[in-house]
Amino acid sequence: MIKIKVLVVDDHAIVRAGVRLLLESQEDLEVVGEAVDGRQAVEMVRDLKPDVVLMDVAMPGMNGLEATQRIKESFPKVQVLALTMHEDERYFFQILQLGASGYVVKGASPADLLAAVRAVAQGQAYLHPFVAKQLLDDYLKRVEAGEEKDSYDGLSEREREVLRLIAEGKTSRAIADELVLSVNTVERHRSNIMGKLSLHSRVELIKYAIRKGLIAVDR
Repeated sequence: MIKIKVLVVDDHAIVRAGVRLLLESQEDLEVVGEAVDGRQAVEMVRDLKPDVVLMDVAMPGMNGLEATQRIKESFPKVQVLALTMHEDERYFFQILQLGASGYVVKGASPADLLAAVRAVAQGQAYLHPFVAKQLLDDYLKRVEAGEEKDSYDGLSEREREVLRLIAEGKTSRAIADELVLSVNTVERHRSNIMGKLSLHSRVELIKYAIRKGLIAVDR
């Protein structure tokens, strides 16, 4: 069995120990290292090449946001899963914008955390239930205010495929390989999608895809 290699990043030793104990109780998961801050995490990713980095957001020194950005810039194939105390949409979308694939609060159940690690390791986006609820609430408010205009029907079938894959966090190269297209063609589809849907960032695109049910979220 090929195990999912996980790097645990948190400034609290007791949290790291508990997470390690949970992950290593699973046959398909392996903790390859522990880092106490973002700077050490970046260095350890370079040396250990984990599949998933379980990243605390609030740490002294280099925090999880900056570490995530550096990791995704240098090692785009490494998946980052935020693990934090903050049940706040702002933190989720900030770290998602920097390249993370998911967000789990420290009050989540062990089953939720395990599901999240496995999901992001497979290249999927993972949303904790509280984030999904906030997105739904935001969508309903926009509908009531007449701000939500459905332009999805204006997308071609290919554009819909590309939209879903972008929302799942896949790179243009990965999408091109999966759909047997050139990278330039994928980028052209991306530009067309953003224009037709009046979206301006990956975060807005992911919010839209969730509202349309194009990517699964944990509820």
